[in-house]
Amino acid sequence: MGGFLLFIGIIVVLAFYVISIFNSLVRLKNQIKNAWSQIDVQLKRRHDLIPNLIETVKGYMHHERETLESITNARSKAMSAGTIAEKSSAEAALSQAIGRFYAVAENYPDLKANQNFLSLQEELTSTENRIAFARQNYNDQVLFYNNKIQMFPSNIIAGMFNYTKEEFFEIEDKAQRDVPKVDFSK
Repeated sequence: MGGFLLFIGIIVVLAFYVISIFNSLVRLKNQIKNAWSQIDVQLKRRHDLIPNLIETVKGYMHHERETLESITNARSKAMSAGTIAEKSSAEAALSQAIGRFYAVAENYPDLKANQNFLSLQEELTSTENRIAFARQNYNDQVLFYNNKIQMFPSNIIAGMFNYTKEEFFEIEDKAQRDVPKVDFSK
């Protein structure tokens, strides 16, 4: 009788342990979804600001049609990207197009003095900062989750319930990883 109660006790403890690990995996998966939704909100805000920015500069940048079209095309690709890897790549391309746009905008002093342009530029810069923060939070959550599903003993429970690795939201373009050169000698 004592051996049977010990056996039942061990089974109950193991069951609670499995439930605990399972619940922590569910919590981590939900935190990743929440973190991704924060990125998604900021990306949508960014996508919504771009048409306003383009409309504001059209009157000033008559000869820069290619630059404006590249931003529009990059925005469309970013909005239609499906997977996290596709979104990451498309958003990197959009960031490059916006960077080229700002470089071209430097040639238009009247544009740089336009209050609407300055306001939109500030909003877009603020949004870029929010995206970076949200991306960092998302990647932290993914790291914690991926570690949990790969480490013993939680990897056993994760395998039993088909929990798989999540993708990071990364910068794939080497040029974006490089530190920009600043030259104050001009």
